Amino acid sequence: MGELDNKAVEAAYARWAPVYDLAFTAVMAPGRKAAAAASERPGGVILDVGVGTGLELPLWSPATTVVGVDLSEPMLRKAQERVSEKGLAHVAGLCVMDATRLAFPDGAFDAVVAPYVMTVVPDPHGTLDEFARVLKPGGEIVLVNHVGAETGLRAWGENWLARRSASLGWRPEFPFAIIGDWIDRTPGMRLVERRALPPLDLFTLVRIAKTAG
Repeated sequence: MGELDNKAVEAAYARWAPVYDLAFTAVMAPGRKAAAAASERPGGVILDVGVGTGLELPLWSPATTVVGVDLSEPMLRKAQERVSEKGLAHVAGLCVMDATRLAFPDGAFDAVVAPYVMTVVPDPHGTLDEFARVLKPGGEIVLVNHVGAETGLRAWGENWLARRSASLGWRPEFPFAIIGDWIDRTPGMRLVERRALPPLDLFTLVRIAKTAG
């Protein structure tokens, strides 16, 4: 099976950057809209992890401040172009950053949103730990992710693609148990919502709340 590490992910997304919007805008648009709607916090500050080329940045209202981070500098350059072209004044900053080592203080954000990120990071539990650390009490982690099939033709296809995960830049076979087990073992975190999204229920929205106070 192909193994993911940060170097493999950076290399893959440097290759994807020139064609990313063309290849992924339509299929991922419903998930991005759902993530932005679920994480909207007027007057609050949102961390967008894996912001990529910034496709979801225009979806938040001007009343919500957004900070975007990504491991890929080529992708962030595209995001900065989008911010400038569309005049997205609510975007406070875009930074190159590893999701497992976020350079923010504890409790800095009202919500952490990570569309299509969990299948990319080499250490999903460590990444979720960082999301929880920088999240304020009472805030939410909002994930949109492909969740792997357990049986059938789709499961076979995902397992086949998994052997090529390093070149793809993501992990096609991603069981929900990775997220569910983390919630179960992490004090103060609870599952608020889990629902399938179009197209064809390929992606899942997950909302995880951090206990207030």
